[in-house]
Parts: sequence; C-alpha cells; structure tokens
Amino acid sequence: AEGLQPLLILGASSGRFVTLADKDQHHSSRTRLDRERLKSCMRELENMGQQATTLRSQVKKNTMKDKLKLVQNFLQKLRFLADEPQHTIPDIFIWMISNNKRIAYARVPSKDILYSIVDEEMGKDCAKVKTVFLKLPGKRGFGPAGWTVQAKMEIYLWLGLNKQRKDFLSGLPCGFEEKKIARGQNLPSFPPISLLYTKKQVFQLRAHMYQARSLFAADSSGLSDPFARVFFTSQSQCTEVLNETLCPTWDQLLVFDNVELYGEAHEMRDDPPIIVIEIYDQDTVGKADFMGRTFAKPVVKMSDEQYCPPRFPPQLEYYQIYRGNSTAGDLLAAFELLQIGPGGKSDLPPMDGPTDMDRGPILPVPLGIRPVLSKYRVEILFWGLRDLKRVNLAQVDRPRVDIECAGKGVQSALIQNYKKNPNFSTLVKWFEVDLPENELLHPPLNIRVVDCRAFGRYTLVGSHAVSSLRKFIYRPPDKKAQHWNMTGYLAMANGAPRSRPTGEIVVNMEPEVPIKKMETMVKLEANSDAVVKVDVSEEEKEKKKKKKKGGGGGGEEVEEEEPDESMLDWWSKYFASIETMKEVGAEQGEIKLDDSPMKGFKGQAKNKEKSKAPKDDKKKKQQSAPELPEKKNKQKIDELKVFNKELEAEFDNFEDWLHTFNLLRGKIGDNDDNATEEERIVGRFKGSMCVYKVPLPDDITKEAGYDPNFGMFQGIPSNDPINVLVRVYIVRATDLHPADINGKADPYIAIKLGKTDIKDKENYISKQLNPVFGKSFDIEATFPMESMLTVAVYDWDLVGTDDLIGETKIDLENRYYSKHRATCGVSQTYSIHGYNVWRDPMKPSQILSKLCKEGKVDGPHFGPGGRVKVANRVFTGPTEIEDENGQKKQTDEHLALSVLRHWEDIPRAGCKLVPEHVETRPLLNPDKPGIEQGRLEMWVDMFPMDMPAPGPATDISPRKPKKYELRVIVWNTDEVILEDDDYFTGEKSSDIFVRGWLKGQQEDKQDTDVHYHSLTGEGNFNWRYIFPFDYLMAEEKIVISKKESMFSWDETEYKIPARLTLQVWDADHFSADDFLGAIELDLNRFPRGAKTSKQCSLEMVTNEAELPMVSIFKQKRVKGWWPFVARDENDELEVTGKVEAELHLLTAEEAEKSPAGLARNEPDPLEKPNRPDTSFIWFLNPLKSIKYLICTRYKWLIIKIVLALLLLIMVALFLYSMPGYMVKKLLGA
Repeated sequence: AEGLQPLLILGASSGRFVTLADKDQHHSSRTRLDRERLKSCMRELENMGQQATTLRSQVKKNTMKDKLKLVQNFLQKLRFLADEPQHTIPDIFIWMISNNKRIAYARVPSKDILYSIVDEEMGKDCAKVKTVFLKLPGKRGFGPAGWTVQAKMEIYLWLGLNKQRKDFLSGLPCGFEEKKIARGQNLPSFPPISLLYTKKQVFQLRAHMYQARSLFAADSSGLSDPFARVFFTSQSQCTEVLNETLCPTWDQLLVFDNVELYGEAHEMRDDPPIIVIEIYDQDTVGKADFMGRTFAKPVVKMSDEQYCPPRFPPQLEYYQIYRGNSTAGDLLAAFELLQIGPGGKSDLPPMDGPTDMDRGPILPVPLGIRPVLSKYRVEILFWGLRDLKRVNLAQVDRPRVDIECAGKGVQSALIQNYKKNPNFSTLVKWFEVDLPENELLHPPLNIRVVDCRAFGRYTLVGSHAVSSLRKFIYRPPDKKAQHWNMTGYLAMANGAPRSRPTGEIVVNMEPEVPIKKMETMVKLEANSDAVVKVDVSEEEKEKKKKKKKGGGGGGEEVEEEEPDESMLDWWSKYFASIETMKEVGAEQGEIKLDDSPMKGFKGQAKNKEKSKAPKDDKKKKQQSAPELPEKKNKQKIDELKVFNKELEAEFDNFEDWLHTFNLLRGKIGDNDDNATEEERIVGRFKGSMCVYKVPLPDDITKEAGYDPNFGMFQGIPSNDPINVLVRVYIVRATDLHPADINGKADPYIAIKLGKTDIKDKENYISKQLNPVFGKSFDIEATFPMESMLTVAVYDWDLVGTDDLIGETKIDLENRYYSKHRATCGVSQTYSIHGYNVWRDPMKPSQILSKLCKEGKVDGPHFGPGGRVKVANRVFTGPTEIEDENGQKKQTDEHLALSVLRHWEDIPRAGCKLVPEHVETRPLLNPDKPGIEQGRLEMWVDMFPMDMPAPGPATDISPRKPKKYELRVIVWNTDEVILEDDDYFTGEKSSDIFVRGWLKGQQEDKQDTDVHYHSLTGEGNFNWRYIFPFDYLMAEEKIVISKKESMFSWDETEYKIPARLTLQVWDADHFSADDFLGAIELDLNRFPRGAKTSKQCSLEMVTNEAELPMVSIFKQKRVKGWWPFVARDENDELEVTGKVEAELHLLTAEEAEKSPAGLARNEPDPLEKPNRPDTSFIWFLNPLKSIKYLICTRYKWLIIKIVLALLLLIMVALFLYSMPGYMVKKLLGA
C-alpha cells in the first residue's frame, strides 16, 4: 500500500488543481493562449486523476509491470504539462566579465527559482545554495571546445513577489550577520551588501582515486595520457599523469585540507557540496585535452560520529564519465568528507597505505579502501590477424599485437609478411599482474595492433578493450568434488541441475525415430560403467522385415509402409525435416496449433511441403480424424536438422577456444562520435586469453602430455597455412527484397572466398522472391589467408549492372578449428548408398577414435553384442549394414555414430557436435544496415586437402518435373438444371456443354460440343479432353512456365496445385453463355466417383473428410459420376447437374505409345452420341404450338397491340372528320 500512496495523492491533487484553475480561468489578464492551455491542462489532469484512482484498485502482483509503465506515462505527461509554452518571466543570466569582455555565462530558468508560500509549489532551486557551471558563449560553447567548464560558482538565488521579500534569506545556511547600507530618507530596506558568517565548520576531504577504465582515446596512437583533476568548493588538485593507457590505475589519495563549509551540521551531513572530477589528456605541446567529466557526493563524517562500518571506510564505486552527451568510461573512486573537531587533525582516522611501495609525495589509497590484490597470470593465445584495412593509405605489412592490463603487458611476435601469412609464429605468451580479488573491479584488458614501419616507426592500426575478463578466468576444479565431472556436464545437457544424490544420473537418450521415448535410469559412480541404450535396432529390424516381405510379395500392403528408395532424394529428407521442425515447434508451444500460421502450414504441407512420397496418402484417409497415430506412421525418412538461424547462433559463434576481437580505429575525431561501430572496425584479432591465480595446483601441470609452452592452451592445432576444399551448398532463399519495378527479382548466387569469385549469372531464376537454387560449389582455399566466405544474392538485370540484394559472411576458420567439429555435419544414420549416403571421407569410427585421442578420453572399446565403451559410458546399437545389393556386413559404424551423436554426454572432453543440418542465414546489404533483405538456407562442408578426398557432392538440384498426360472423357451429364424457356412450346430446356481445364486461369480450357435442347437435363457427349502437364511428384505441384507479358524477356516458372476443373454451361446463340455449375477435383485426393447417377450427391463435395479418397497418380484410371455444384441466392451450395467422366493418367512415354485423338477424332475415336432430336417439335404439332403462343406466351403483348390500334383509329377518325365539322359550325349551316 505504501507504493500506491502517490496514486491517491495524484488523484486528489489533480482534483484540487481543476477547482483552482476553474476559479482562475476568467481572470482579466489571461490571454487566449493562457485560457486554452488552462483548459487543456484541466482536461488532462481530470482524466489522469480518474485513471490514477481506478488504477490503484487494479494493481495486483502479476499486473505490476504493466501498471508501472502507465504510471511512468503519467509522470512524462505531467512533466510535459508543467512546461510553459511561453514563459512570462524571463530567465536569469549570469555573466563572467573580464576587461569588459564576456568570457562565460550560465542561464538559470526562472521557474526553478520562483518563490511560493506553499512549499510544494516552490521552484526546485529557490532559496538554496546551488553549484552553477559557467560555459563559453555563442558558437564556441558547442562541440568539444565548449565541454570544459570555464568556472564553477556557488550561488544563492531567490525570485518572488515584492510583498514576500522578507523571506528572501530564509534558505541560506544559518549563522550569519547582515551588513547593510545606511538607509536613506524614504528608501525601503535593501538586501545586505555582504553576509558575515560567525558559524563555520572545517573539514578535510579525502579523494581516493583508484582507477578509470575504458576512457576516450585522445591520441592518434589510440591511447591517452590521462590525469584527473578534482574540484571541491574553491580548491582543486590533480592526480599524476599516467602515459599511454586507457585504463589508468592512479591508486592515489588526494587530501583537501581546511575546507571551510558554512551552515548547520545536519545540513552538511545530508547535503554536502558536489565534487567535480574532470579527466584530461596531457599533451607535450599545448594545453591538456578534455576527456570527460563526472560528479560525486562525498560520504560525510561529523566529528562526533564514529569511523566504523557500515558507512566507513567507504567502498570504491563506479562513476560514469560523460563527454558531451556520450559516455566515455568509468571512474572507480571513493570520497569522504571528515569534520576536523576541536582536537584538530590528530583525531582523524589514519591514512595507512601499503608499506611496500614508496611513491614519494604521492599517497596511495589506504588499506581499508583499496581492493585486495592477488597475483594473477594472464596467458594470451596469439593466433592471427584478419581483414586489416589500410592505415593512412598504406597497407599494413608487419603488424604486431600489444596486450596491456593494469599497467603490465606483453607483445606478440612480429608478423613478417601480413600478405603471405597473417598468423603469429609464437602462439602463447604470458605476463603476471596484480588484480583485485573482486572480479567486478578487474580493469579491462586492452588489445592494440600496431604496424611496424621503416626506421622504427609504429603506427596504430586499431584497438579493442575487453571490458570484462570474467569469461576468460579459469578456476581449477575443486579437489573435494570428485563427481563434479559427471553431474556438471549432465546438468548442462539436461537443462536445470536438479539436486540428486551424488553419483546418480539420469541419462535420456532420444531414440532415432520419434516412436517412443526411452528412459534409462543409470546409477553412476565416478568410475562405474553406464549402459546407455540407443534405440536404433528396432527400426533397422523393421526395415529388414519389410524388405523380406516385399521380396516374397508377402501379405498386407507392405509397399504402402515402406517408401520407395529410388523415389527418395535429398529433398525428401529436407521436407521431412521441415515437417518435424514445425511439429516440434507446435509441441513446444512456439506455434500454437490453433493459430493461423500453423493451419496455413498444414494446408501448405498438404500441397507442397509434404514430400512424404506416395506412401502417406492412404494412411491419411484411414485416420485423418485422430492426429496422434499419424505421427507414429510417419514415413521413416532419415532427417537432418533445419536451424532457422545461423549455425553460429546455435554454437556460440564457434568461440569455444578461438575468439575474434573486432579492432576499432584509433582516435575518434569528435565528428565521428556518431560513426557506427561497423564503420570504425579496421580488422579482427583472433586469439584467446586465460586468466588464473598463480600458482596453479600441481595436478594440472603434471598431467601427461602437458606442454609448458602452451600453458592452459593444451592440444591446440598448429596455425600453419592449410589447404581446404570448401563445399558450399545453397538450398533456397526466402522473402528476398524486390529489386525490380515489378515487385520481383531475378536472383542468382555469387560466392567469394579469397581470390575465388564465382558468379552463377547464367543460372538466374526469373521473377522469384523465393527461389530454389539447389546448387553446390566447390572452392579450394588456403586458411588463414582465405577464410571469410561471402555468399551474396544478386539481382540479374538485362541492362546495366546487377544489383546486390543481400549477402552473408561466414568465418570458416573458426568453424574449421572448433571443437564442435563444424567441418562436416554428423548424420542421423550411417548408410553407404542411397539418398542418405555418408558424406564425410572419415568414417564414424575414425572420427570417434580421433576425438578420443585429442580429448585424452579412454576408448573406444568395441565389445561383443553391439556395445561400445567410451570413458565410463557404454553405448549399444545395431552392428550390421546393407550394401547396394542387400548383402549384410558386420560393422562398428552405427555404434561409433551413436557415440558421436551423444558426444556432449562424455565427461570432460564432450561437447555437442554439429549435426547434418541446413542453416538459415539473414541476407544483409551494406547500403541498408540492420535491415534483413531476405534469408538464405545453406550449409558448408570443409575437407582438409591432406586427407583422403571426399566423394562427389550430394545432389541437391531442384527436382525436375515429370511429363504426364491426363485424358478426360466426358460421357454423359444428367439432371442439369434447365435454364431456357422454349419460344414456341414454353418448355424448360438447356443447351448443355461441358468445359474443362487443368492449369491456372483456364489457359488450356477445352469444351465439348453442345447438346441442344435437353428437356431432362440429360446430355450425351462421348468427348475426350487431353491435358499434357509437367508434375513434381514430391511437392504435388504442376509446374508451368509462361511469359508474364508481351514484354517479358523470359518465362517465369509457377507451381500450382494439380486440380482438374469441370464446368457445365448453357450455350446461348446471341447472349453470353450461362454458367450452371462446376466441380474441382484435386488429382491427389478426390472422392471416388459414384457408380450411378442416383448415388451421386452433394455429400461428395461437402463431406469430403469421411469419403474414400483416390489419387489419379496411383489409380491411373478412374470412372464415375460427380456432382456439379453452384451457390443459390442464399449462398448455399446446391447440385446443378451430374457428370459421368473417365480420368486416365499416362506418362509422356505411355501417351506416345498409345495415342488418342481430341474430341471424337482418330486415333482411338469415340462413337457419336445418340441424341433424341427434340429441336423440331413445333413442326410436328403446329396447333399445340400456336395455342401456346397465343394463350400463354404473348397474351399480354397481343392485348396491348389491340388497344394501341383502337386508339390510333380513333385519332385518325377525329382528324378526318374535324375539318367538315369546323366548316359546318363556321357557316352556321
């Protein structure tokens, strides 16, 4: 409730404001602006008051954060409202003048010093002694020159109405006498000329300046020569200058004696004056450059207080240093203000510095305050330098790296020729340094790269400050915890460590196929053997059973269950993996199942992504209602891992032992303060570091094979140049940024690695934003010179240069040397033929023994019965493999592979190995920084050239569509609704014809002839359509290529679902034909046709789910009745006719062998339909027709014509007899 108090006050006081403002509104002196502003303030505050009151009742524990945001919005609004748009009282200026020249000024807003009788309404600085900093006037005050303070003054200001003037001294520190001028005759009393203080306190200020970190680089060398200047009241002192560092450890105590402060003791204690600390860079010529400033308040001890915890001795604290508006480092310091009592200075606490260092007049920081130091050894691994840019237009040729930490440091060996080999000859060097025990106080470590030019000159290339050494600190394992190994690693693997009795471990091994989870509880002593079952055998056995069954043509539908090996290719694997990724995502709740994206995906999966070759369909029909069994029966395709991010993100940038540090340009000119980090990068330093307390425990240095030259970096590969075959696979790109006016792009791939530059320009993909490339490129490269792979997607243009859509860069070197083994992903299963052939030239068993040797792990020991022991783990698995001819051989590879796939569970040496995968990398364009231009799915394999050569690249070329021909014979129609009335007989009839097409927007539509004048809705056609098409079996899509417009340069490829559309129409001679109804059949799953016209109903369209479905690609030939449907006036479906049709699917080759003619033509002609001749009915029965015409059809028309004729006759008679009558009348005859 305490925290909610302000809301109540806000509610109440806003009400009070509104009533006050209401009285005030119609004051005569208000301008229109004032009145309007008051109104708006009243409105806002009234709202806010109501919101605050309601908000208070709504705050609960779980809604706390949201409500806090709302309250912060209130605060911002109030601050905004409080600011007058037009100040009525001018601001106060304070000028410092010398020789009649204005040198510096300060501006104080008048609202801050306005006096009011009500305390809350008083300006925040009214009647207070404030510190004011004067700055340069005019343009000189902007930019770096104006950042230094010209003068600091303590000032007391009061602004109020004349009638309140008696209160103007109320805020001054007590204990003064006023000295006034003698009063004139009728002059009011003036403010005093001066104040004479009788009360004053004497203090000593101790400024413990320990160190600063990450300062601004002021010199061109990328370093600075910093010193600090401390100002307090009217005194200032400087620390010593430390040369060439950005992290100076001054370790200096500055003492300000006899600081006189005025006022009451309690005022001093609660609100001491501010200390200003400015950091400067000492230059040999000219005045010192300003590097930043910070403010601090001292901890105050009055003479009657004890110097004891918790307040004393004060702790060192970090103060943020500012340079202009940007931050420029931190200062680690402590400040104490001690009152000198009646006993003089002897009563103050002593200043005991460490005795072992004699620094002359400079006092070190006393013992209680300075951090406790220990001796640390810092080992640096120097690997190499990459991508160094030019410095002062000259190329970097002989670089060297200097490492500095807390005043100590080490230099790397000199790289003799950067072009030839950018790696260092000496890998590990070390230095010892005293660092604080408290890790938070560790100074940063600076990495500087210099280029050694002729005549012993050095030029700075770039520098990097490692601000936190935390991740590089090595803590030797604890002796007592012998079981640390096991539990530690497993806890990491299984997520949160749960408290368990020591030595007991649960190992969950995921089976290869998500059939059932298998949990093995294993009791482990540190040296016992754990048995871990990996459940592969089941699947293998099943496969073999099936093969046998299939061979003997045994029993049930075996082929249905087992995918046809020849049908499967890499894409089957890829699409199956994408499906799994979606399912896992859905289970983990990343994608909620009821969300549209997932639904969309299910839909798409049906059409496109579901590359579960033919097998899955029947399954779907049998149980499309229950979701679960379907997963079980999912086709057993070996899968790979699809990462929807970069591989680096998953494996922590592959910085398991080799780190990459970006080098930034030296002196930042003040105009490039706003330059982005990217622009300042001038290269990269590769290496690592290890920080540990010395001496190390013996058991580490005495371990077998410990090489003292490498220190903590044991078992590091050599960094000599190495030749590598890099194989880049590009799968596809998605959501590319359009590059052409038509909102599309014509993308192609460009790959650059070192001197190799591949532009795959002739294979561009026309007008696609989601192109499938399916290509692999082999490049030979030499690490370290060529290690940055750039894969770019360009937009092909007929005229002009091609535009870059986006690119992605991959550091191959870190991948190559990583312990995660990112050279070639480890597949799920080992097979020596087929679509899932093992890609790596090294077999799993060879990889395993190499890993065991490098990690000093005992093993692998292959035992009988499909067991393998590595360290203290036992893995089990199948031991047989089939070659292409179905011959079985004994092998250990499955076992070795099961260990590799769970390598992270191996104690001490284990880490997750990169699986066979596809990674998704964002494409970026340097001209549009930070905006993703699309994503690229790809992967990279690397094979050292001194090892046996790998096999040919996996074929991932996009699937080629197969040519098919669909023949549709429309035999008859029935119960077609009758649209026309006969002119003569008035009977309902229709002139029926059927239209059909397969592709897109009726591009290949074909019509039957017309069955005229059908009175019953029956039509006889015996008409054949022929639709040739290209079909992608795995994606269930028809592929069509066509030019988008007359002016298109080339054809665009579209993929559309395979759907046959049949429509029934009523032909009209003079007006447009009338559409009667249609049916759309998805060739992969459509309802089986009814045997007779009677059985054919609307159910076949509306209730698809429960009907047996067929696929023309399996049945090849289907005949039956299907309903035509259309929507009636109420927008509900109704049957408007039925069609008897026959669908016959042939491959292009089959179609060539047995040709058939269109319509009823040769070859294989269809007989002419037997149609009753109904169109001459009026000829046979004329009387009936005439009666009908007169009585019904034209009855009203005839009556209208008769009436019109009568009218005409009357008018004619009138006109005829009119002249005769007129004459008679006139003559009066």
